[in-house]
Amino acid sequence: MSSDLLELLAQAVIEGDAEKVNQLCREALRRNMNPLVIITKGLAKGVREVGDRFGKGEVFLVDLMLAGEAMRTGTALLLPNVKGAGTLGQSLGKVLIGTVKGDIHSIGKDIVATLMQAEGFEVSNIGEDIPDAIFVKKVEEHKPNILGLSSLMTVTMPAQREVINLLQKQALRSQVKVIIGGAPTSQKWAEEIGADGWAGDGVSATRKVRELVEK
Repeated sequence: MSSDLLELLAQAVIEGDAEKVNQLCREALRRNMNPLVIITKGLAKGVREVGDRFGKGEVFLVDLMLAGEAMRTGTALLLPNVKGAGTLGQSLGKVLIGTVKGDIHSIGKDIVATLMQAEGFEVSNIGEDIPDAIFVKKVEEHKPNILGLSSLMTVTMPAQREVINLLQKQALRSQVKVIIGGAPTSQKWAEEIGADGWAGDGVSATRKVRELVEK
């Protein structure tokens, strides 16, 4: 059954077994399963589980990194199939996304980036611990419709405000919509710092980006 395969896939991600993830993803495609379902209910489920365990101190950073790498192996195989089936390769818009300075968390951001790619957006995932000035430089270079700022720790949340302020100072704020996310963030925080939107998970983030692009 497809649900059993998705459970096996989630477990392979938890174990950081990239080779097994690759095999299971290929099997899922052979069964004509929806690639987006494979990502959200298989890969993303596994990576969220590892993230939760890491937050509780039950696993180590290396486990988190291996799970992230296993997920990337799977999404690299699945995304071309999503685009081929759904968007015919046409980009719905350009998204630049990264985790703010002082914060090395990648899992949540990578899930969001993956789901946005699957939806048909052209995504530039510039990584973690990104200084304010680099965000601004990348906005100038890529000219994205949307800038996504991730923060997974309360102490790094102010960096989201600093990036927005620097965009304003450089006269770039009006050229890009800014969406924020991360466990400690909220809609109230987004409004306080002048962001255009907030999302608490990958699915709602994709929906919010679509709304902002269509405005």
